[in-house]
Amino acid sequence: MTVPALSIRALVKRFGETTAVAGVDLDIPAGSFYGVVGPNGAGKTTMLSMATGLLEPDHGTVSVLGVDLWGHPAQAKPLLGVLPDGLHTFDRLTGAELISYAARLRGLDRETVRARRDDLLAALDLAEAGSTLVMDYSAGMTKKIGLACALVHAPRVLVLDEPFEAVDPVSAGAIRRILAAFVAGGGTVIMSSHVMALVERLCDHVAIVGDGRILASGPLAHVSGGSDLERRFVELVGDVQDQRDLTWLQRS
Repeated sequence: MTVPALSIRALVKRFGETTAVAGVDLDIPAGSFYGVVGPNGAGKTTMLSMATGLLEPDHGTVSVLGVDLWGHPAQAKPLLGVLPDGLHTFDRLTGAELISYAARLRGLDRETVRARRDDLLAALDLAEAGSTLVMDYSAGMTKKIGLACALVHAPRVLVLDEPFEAVDPVSAGAIRRILAAFVAGGGTVIMSSHVMALVERLCDHVAIVGDGRILASGPLAHVSGGSDLERRFVELVGDVQDQRDLTWLQRS
């Protein structure tokens, strides 16, 4: 059998009295474009942070292409490219310097670093901003430079937390092409998003997360059950319970 790109078993994380992730089991097939969706506070970011080595679990295991992430991090982490949501970076570097720094941390030689840095800056429409400090970037540009840092060492598994948030439509199209080519070349993309239409457009597999648990997972058509993903999502997660009639907003 093919080894999963990411295998999560009995993953648990608590913050005080709050259980953010409650015993999650999930296998993500190698070569898939996998969407992770859920409401705010469902535990998506916490789960992905533990699955990429950014946050230590209270219990459970994570394997990346068969390598125990927490048991053998030096072997597992080079297989991953990670774009966290809201993680602070070294923003007093220029965009070009930040990509180069990420590449050098991964052990790439200087010639390779220069070539890949320039390729990524051009592909993500950041060439002119390459000499600008990251602290002066817009939110969308910061997201793109973070993606470049995740890609520069040519990982086998990409884990992206809200990669299209604050990104303009032209840049979003470029990112979609890059990710589609990555998967076509044998890589695996795991993407969290709140935008159901985007997940339906890009992903072939999906997991719906709610209250720190996996409510449904598998091929997109199976999870959506012949309906659209947003409708299935609301069925599993539940709609807003207190639906007030805000007629006072209407002009008479």
